[in-house]
Amino acid sequence: MQQTKRMLTPREALDIILGQVQRLPTERVGLLEAAGRVLAEPVVAPEDHPPFPAATMDGFAVVHDDTSPWREIIGEQFAGHVIDVTVTPGTAVRITTGAPLPPGADAVVPVEDVELVDDHVVIRREDVRPGENVRPVGVDIRRGELVIPAGTLLGPAEIGLLASLGIASVPVARRPRVSVLSTGDELVEPDAPLGPGQIRDSNRFMLVAAARQAGAEVVWSGRGPDDVEQLTALLRERIAESDVVVSSGGVSVGERDLISAALRRLGTVHIERLFMKPGKPFHFVTAGSTLLFGLPGNPVSALVGFELFVATALRAMTGQQPVEPELVTVVLEHDIEPGDRIEYQRAAVRCDADGVLRARNTGPQASARLLSAVGANAYLVVPPRAEPYRVGERLSAVLRGPVRGLAARS
Repeated sequence: MQQTKRMLTPREALDIILGQVQRLPTERVGLLEAAGRVLAEPVVAPEDHPPFPAATMDGFAVVHDDTSPWREIIGEQFAGHVIDVTVTPGTAVRITTGAPLPPGADAVVPVEDVELVDDHVVIRREDVRPGENVRPVGVDIRRGELVIPAGTLLGPAEIGLLASLGIASVPVARRPRVSVLSTGDELVEPDAPLGPGQIRDSNRFMLVAAARQAGAEVVWSGRGPDDVEQLTALLRERIAESDVVVSSGGVSVGERDLISAALRRLGTVHIERLFMKPGKPFHFVTAGSTLLFGLPGNPVSALVGFELFVATALRAMTGQQPVEPELVTVVLEHDIEPGDRIEYQRAAVRCDADGVLRARNTGPQASARLLSAVGANAYLVVPPRAEPYRVGERLSAVLRGPVRGLAARS
């Protein structure tokens, strides 16, 4: 089995992981099941949208250069219906928003610009323009136009657009099947009383939530036994039923770090340690087409490893674009003391009035302090160096959530 003893940089590790990813097969689902799925093929508009010239407001459909002082109202055109009339000089049709423009008409005059007298309408303007308040055929989308590229994560807007184009089902990537296990005799369920030396199992619940947020189907979750033979058997069972297996704990060099020993028995070891903090102990193993990630036991280390590497692999498996999390440049709002490895500090990034992204970390960065990740919308990437990073210096940050003020400016 291949083993990589050298500490790899996060970039090197990610390249190795992505090099082992295999795309998942596709399936066709209806629109009501398509939200949160990744589109497997590009969508090209099968028709013009709108398919007919439509009124953009309530008013009267007219001939724009008609000089008649009084115009006879010859019908009412509502959305979803078509009346058999033709607008000519001296006539008008009452029309509602979204209704098709009747033949002959080339403009819509809003109701506030007219006066009604019995069955006639008087237009109180002389400057009616051709096409006024009319949405032309294909003004939004032309037939044959690419509307949604492959690799798009389908959200409410995309689902609505597909429905408007008459597309009732789409090909999407199958959801990755993920198994999550935590290890350690000291772990108990969240609602269990704590005995001497025990802690609650937060990692399993955190990683299940992270996997689902990344679009995966969690097919199993549980705790692994502190016995290498039983643990190996459990992992072998999970490999057979999963695209990805994620474990937390047991990947360091201690006598009871059994995940390392079990993973070596089961597949090819590609990564064992990373030149980063938190998350130096990190195992990546392949067993056939199944990817196995051994994350550290400290909660923040496990979360950082999942979001940087596991979630990226899951996106690559489904063809989602972009595959890697967004990397931005930020200006420091306080001094930061670097360490001896590339450090990923939980941080709050904001966009100031000048459009500059500014960042400050969320306080103490201990890898067991999960509170520091709550409310953090980024990981500040702090490379090692001899002197501190000072206020106003620029660093990179990996976004893990929206930035206040940035969406409004983009």
